[in-house]
Amino acid sequence: MSTISKPAADGNPLNGPVPSAEESGRMEHRQIIRALVGMLLAMMTAFLSSTIVSIALPTIITKLGGSQSQYTWVVTATLLASTASTPIWGKLADLFSKKLLVQIAITVFTLGSVAAGFSETTETLIVWRAVQGLGLGGLQALVVIVIAAMVSPRERGRYMGPVAAVMSVATVAGPLLGGVIVDTSWLGWRWCFFAGVPLAVIALFVVQRTLDLPVVKRPVSIDYLGAGLIAGGVCTLLIWVTMAGNQFAWGSTTSLGLVALGVVLLALAVVAEARAKEPIIPLRLFRDRTTVLATLASIAVGTAMFGGAVFLGQYFQIARGYSPTEAGLLTLPMVVGSMVAASGSGSLITRFGRWKIFLLVGSAMMMAGFGLLGTIDSHTDMVLVGVYLFILGLGTGMLMQNLVLAVQNSVSPSDLGSASSTVAFFRSLGGTVGVSVLGAVLATEVADLTRGGLAKLGISLPAGGDEGAGIGNLDELPPVVSDVVRAAYGDGTATIFLIAAALAAVSFVVILFIKEVQLRTESGIEAQHAEARAAEPKVPAGRP
Repeated sequence: MSTISKPAADGNPLNGPVPSAEESGRMEHRQIIRALVGMLLAMMTAFLSSTIVSIALPTIITKLGGSQSQYTWVVTATLLASTASTPIWGKLADLFSKKLLVQIAITVFTLGSVAAGFSETTETLIVWRAVQGLGLGGLQALVVIVIAAMVSPRERGRYMGPVAAVMSVATVAGPLLGGVIVDTSWLGWRWCFFAGVPLAVIALFVVQRTLDLPVVKRPVSIDYLGAGLIAGGVCTLLIWVTMAGNQFAWGSTTSLGLVALGVVLLALAVVAEARAKEPIIPLRLFRDRTTVLATLASIAVGTAMFGGAVFLGQYFQIARGYSPTEAGLLTLPMVVGSMVAASGSGSLITRFGRWKIFLLVGSAMMMAGFGLLGTIDSHTDMVLVGVYLFILGLGTGMLMQNLVLAVQNSVSPSDLGSASSTVAFFRSLGGTVGVSVLGAVLATEVADLTRGGLAKLGISLPAGGDEGAGIGNLDELPPVVSDVVRAAYGDGTATIFLIAAALAAVSFVVILFIKEVQLRTESGIEAQHAEARAAEPKVPAGRP
């Protein structure tokens, strides 16, 4: 990798060595594509592994004898770990080699995947899913940061096509591959975790060969205290959200204690960040209106998107009776919509330089998509479900990366990594809370609908008797009871989507107040060099 301390001020060979394309930030299209190859492979690995698991999870939980609560925790553990680690990865990217950090993130994610594949209990699986989340937090932050370092905000939309294509291919291939693995008796669900390992190894080698970004040498001060307090506070509150109402009552001493501990840790984190030389999340970022509003919108988007979409696999497989492979195919409309919207909006942003309109349209379409999905039940025509998913995909495709673009365009070059990861952090935070809260809502809805359905058949259950009727033992239930439970999942899922629609409406309102700023035409590296030159002491005229 290249390392630089101070580029020549005017690029004149007489005044010092001329920086390479990677060092100056003025990279040609061919060079950018070459550098992106490894990053896209790394992103493919993470997305493929995640989507394989999401579609196979109902089968995995059934095989391990897990519960609805554990189903939610398998998803939440990954989101929690990635959420807590994302701002730390982003800050490290401002201080150290982005290339090395990408390789570390891939390695951590891969090790977590292999260990998860050997899990014998649901509890063990949850632990290793958390390790996967640490690597995922790095990849989801670093890919965006590296692209921002190489490409100017105005030109960045041009490269969203390859990024959107990789995300879409992984999102399509993951469920299909996961479905095939689960449906193939001689493979088994463990290969859902092992399948991504070869691709991860290839990604490591490709990143080593193709990614060459400069490391700007400057004094480094790592904010260990801030990192620990942020991670501790976020994890404490997320554990409270996911366990309250299930493991203990919302108003219990345990619940209040977790809230108090989380708030205290985050308050101490704010104090630490205000005093730190190199804070993990610089508080100055929140003086910028665009950053604050985009962050709020990201929370709502993350809650709606992750919290709503993660239960699609349950709807297709449990409520509608499709196989994992078929369930993967049924998500294609959403994937295609997302790819079309991300690529199309990116190209139009590069051409016209306007971005706010796409955020508004995207949030409106996401709200409409979730609203329409809120009308489904266990008998809705699957063509209609596909149309609704396509609309939802269009909305999320316009929103996800363009919210990050708006923030990257408004912050100083030295804060590029922190700002990018902050948006991803709050989006993941919203997603984690969304999965936990909406999972609890779904569990309650399913329990109520199951009791009501059985009562109509003249079957009465004692208090708490429905707890044994869940996704972990559907095949063991009498057919009449199993049918009622499946119908309950189909009807109860609509409530999840209605809540997600309300959250999408919040993001639309917030985006209305974002002020559109003209996109910069210099890459992150170029801007960082310019910032460094501006900070250099001026030599008075006539002095050597």
